[in-house]
Amino acid sequence: MNIGFIGLGNVGGKLAGSLVRNGLAPVVFDLDAGLIARQVAKGARAGEGPAQMMRDCDTVISCLPSPEACAAVVTQMLPEVGPGKIWIEMSTTDAAEIKRLGAQVIAAGGQAVDCPVSGGCHRADTGNISIYAGCTRETFETVLPVLTHMGRRILHVGDLGVASTLKVMTNYLATANLLTLCEALTVMKAQGMDMGVTYDAIAMSSGTSFVHETESQLILSGSRDVNFTMDLIQKDIGLFQKLADDAGVPLEISPLMIEMMTDGQRRYGTRAQSDRMIERLEEATGLSVLADGFPQELVDDEPEERGYEVVARRG
Repeated sequence: MNIGFIGLGNVGGKLAGSLVRNGLAPVVFDLDAGLIARQVAKGARAGEGPAQMMRDCDTVISCLPSPEACAAVVTQMLPEVGPGKIWIEMSTTDAAEIKRLGAQVIAAGGQAVDCPVSGGCHRADTGNISIYAGCTRETFETVLPVLTHMGRRILHVGDLGVASTLKVMTNYLATANLLTLCEALTVMKAQGMDMGVTYDAIAMSSGTSFVHETESQLILSGSRDVNFTMDLIQKDIGLFQKLADDAGVPLEISPLMIEMMTDGQRRYGTRAQSDRMIERLEEATGLSVLADGFPQELVDDEPEERGYEVVARRG
């Protein structure tokens, strides 16, 4: 399968890198020529743009920062879509928009998959990230061999749009966990607790989580650089709030989270790292929530292995 990859940012560049590392030599494109050159130096091939890539490739993967960027790319690709062509969208985006764009691809004779990832940039970098896939079963079986070179656990979740809906939900939960961890760590610091001991106490308790075991380390080290920015957080939790609004679900925590993140952006910048939310509490208390012995960046030390399908329970 001849593969194209559009969007070589924080996540996309790492996913494309996994394809390169595993010998698939994708054709790559980004508006930043430097990002293209970086992948070409590793063994990728430079693409000219979405239309050329859909014309010359069997499958084109996109990983883009917004629904608007996604729509722009699909619009350029559509004239080249036909039988045997597949579009895979791997960013976290609006489910309704992915269904609208996917329907256009399918109407042109192609196949479409919404395929967001979860697990952090450090796992995207090693091919150990998790991947959701929303599409027909036939399409899923066609693209699964490609997906297993980018992720460890691959879950076919149902029809087009289902994966994006689930991914927005998981990012909402991760953000809520980050904000509660900021509060928990600050209160423990105010109570005079050793912050290294506090980290370990959480990690071995019912209060632990993936977010704690990753982002809390970066908070305590002072790095505060999880490679995920506040504007992306706002996009994702905003999409989750939209799902709730559309379904008439009266949420209470979600609007507060949006308000808190808006304040964080106002203080530190629209594209500030999301971990810097701890600094709102540091400023309010005069405390420094730091500890020795924690890393400046996250590294996935799990050996890379070929991915596999996770069979979901259906209820």
